[in-house]
Amino acid sequence: MGLVKNIEQKIKINRVTSIGCLVLSVIVVIAGFVFSYKQIQDARKSIYVLDNGVPVLVKQTDLLMNRPVEYKAQIDLFHSLFFTLSADDDYIREQTKKALYLIDDSGMKEYMNLKEKGFYNQIISSNSVMTVKADSIRLDEQNLKFIYYGTQTINRKTQLIVRKLVTEGFVKDIPRSPNNPHGVLIEKWKTLDNSDISVKEKFR
Repeated sequence: MGLVKNIEQKIKINRVTSIGCLVLSVIVVIAGFVFSYKQIQDARKSIYVLDNGVPVLVKQTDLLMNRPVEYKAQIDLFHSLFFTLSADDDYIREQTKKALYLIDDSGMKEYMNLKEKGFYNQIISSNSVMTVKADSIRLDEQNLKFIYYGTQTINRKTQLIVRKLVTEGFVKDIPRSPNNPHGVLIEKWKTLDNSDISVKEKFR
C-alpha cells in the first residue's frame, strides 16, 4: 500500500510539474508575441530622415505634429522656385524644373501658359529680375487646402513693378525623395490674383 501511495504521489507531482511547465511555456510564448508586436509597432513609428547624408531618427508622432509646418514650407518653396527668375534661360529652366517636382500637372499647365504668352522671353529681353515674398499662407488642415498671399516684384531696366500674388491649391502626402524632401505634392493649383500694386518708372 505504501508503495502504491508513493507512486500515486509521484504521478501527481509529475502532473502538476508538467502542467506548470506547459502554463509557463504558454506565458513565455504570449509574452514573446506581445514584445515582438510592440517592437514592430515602435519600428513603424520610427522614420529615418537624411540630414546632409546622415540618417536621423524621427518619431512618426513628431512628424504628424510638424506636418502643417512642412506643408507651409513646401508651398513657400514652390512659389519661391516658380517665381524667382532672372534674365538667364538656363536659370529659368533649372528653377522651373525644381518647382515642377513639387506639384501635379497644374504646375506644368501654368508654365506652358506663361511660355506661350512670351512671359519668360520678356524677362530675358527686358533683362528683368523677378522675386516673390510670402506674406502669409492660410492652410485648412482638415481639407488640406491652402491660399498663398505673396508680393511679386519685377525689377526691369526702366520699371519697378510690384504685384499681388494670390494662389490656391491643395496639398497631398507622398513618399519623400531627394527632389521632394518634404513628401508633399501641391495639387489643383491656380492663380486667383496677380494684379499690379504699383508701377514706378526709373529715371537715369
